[in-house]
Amino acid sequence: MKFTDFLFVFIFLLTLIPVYFIGKNNNYRNAVLLLFSIIFYAWSCPWWLILLIVSVTGNYFFGLMIDKYRGTGKAKLGVAFSLILSLGMLVVFKYTDFFITNLNAVTGLGIPLTHIVLPIGISFYTFQIISYIMDVYWGKVEVQRRYDKLFLYISLFPQLVAGPIVRYSVVEKEIDGRVSTAEDISTGITRFIYGFGKKVIIANSLYDIAEKYLGGDIASLSVAGTWYAVILYALYVYYDFSGYSDMAIGLGRIFGFHFDENFRYPFVSRSITEFWQRWHISLGSFFRDYLLYVPLFGKRRQYASLFLVWFCTGFWHGASWNYIIWGLYFGVFIFIERMIGNKRLKKIPAPIMHIYTVLIFTVGFGIFYFNAEKGGISALGTFLGNLVGANGNPLIDIGTQTSFMNNIFLIVAAIVFSAPVIPWLRSKLQKTESGENAIGVSTIVTNMAIFAVSVILLVNSTNNPFLYWQF
Repeated sequence: MKFTDFLFVFIFLLTLIPVYFIGKNNNYRNAVLLLFSIIFYAWSCPWWLILLIVSVTGNYFFGLMIDKYRGTGKAKLGVAFSLILSLGMLVVFKYTDFFITNLNAVTGLGIPLTHIVLPIGISFYTFQIISYIMDVYWGKVEVQRRYDKLFLYISLFPQLVAGPIVRYSVVEKEIDGRVSTAEDISTGITRFIYGFGKKVIIANSLYDIAEKYLGGDIASLSVAGTWYAVILYALYVYYDFSGYSDMAIGLGRIFGFHFDENFRYPFVSRSITEFWQRWHISLGSFFRDYLLYVPLFGKRRQYASLFLVWFCTGFWHGASWNYIIWGLYFGVFIFIERMIGNKRLKKIPAPIMHIYTVLIFTVGFGIFYFNAEKGGISALGTFLGNLVGANGNPLIDIGTQTSFMNNIFLIVAAIVFSAPVIPWLRSKLQKTESGENAIGVSTIVTNMAIFAVSVILLVNSTNNPFLYWQF
């Protein structure tokens, strides 16, 4: 069940909301949310729910063990057991065939693949569990002694299958003490609709164009066609994932939860370091807090830790070499920027830094696209050659020119709204005498228009994927 499915919007949500708000007690509301979250997750495949239950149950007892034996070797043992269970499940279900494939390639063995189906959301809820266990061990949060409340935190449906990765510390107090105000509900609905529109109106349209180019005969693309396709793909990934995050944050807000932001207009960044401070913030902060400062290589070898983080960032995204290359690719540029230093980078004119950043992350999204199912390393090599005309491909072609002109309004809108245009307009309106009323009216009208157009497009749509479901 996806947030953009009619089943979710018109049946699941419209059933959940009145049932949830009938009761005023948070114990009742927690029970309702837990029940509906279980239904939401089990809808695609009931067997995946068993894995979720095993993971939550095991880590519930490990958390209690860590708290009971705090400061002793048994607490460390509890952390070890937790990591073995959580990461073990992730490795088995996500990376088994990757390891077998590469082992066969290196040794010549013919070990058959398992073809294990990746459970939806396992990468996200595994990291949430790890963050909870580590924060309990470090004394940053109190251990949750109620099993049902820990289960609710892990399985809460807005963020369960595709993030953002919500820390327990963010919702710890809201599990018991939240209040859904009229402002929360209104803001949550608006945020959900904006995300809904970003996904359905912009992301789906961009995907259709980009996939036509990148998913076809990549070797026949012109230089302009290759750049055109990868730019649209980069925009697609942003609108797809940030749209989902907006919907998740909006849904959480409706029910009184205040999730942290996951995107802050990353395309306006002036460096790759800044880009990753604005892009998929919950994942970047997870690796920063739970891996970067773990002294695996000693304090003097901070750059080894840096590349470990970016290796893990890439590998987390999927069992394919292109993701590892993608992670290390960004790690190289962050390493270079650290070597140059912030003071020197700030002296470089902003337009130059912005162009540099756009070029680097755009090429990065091309690396991201060519996983094993999309042609792998071979197709990636062709793509990179196409970017600079190294494959003898023409500079430009009529098809690309025609596609660009036919989709000019979509492209312009996607570029414009990837910048903080809406917050800027709101700030301008708030300075006028009738600003608040104008914002209120325009929000209602905009919400209705976005929702109506999105529903119409979904009725006629045959393709409505969520990219980050596969991770």
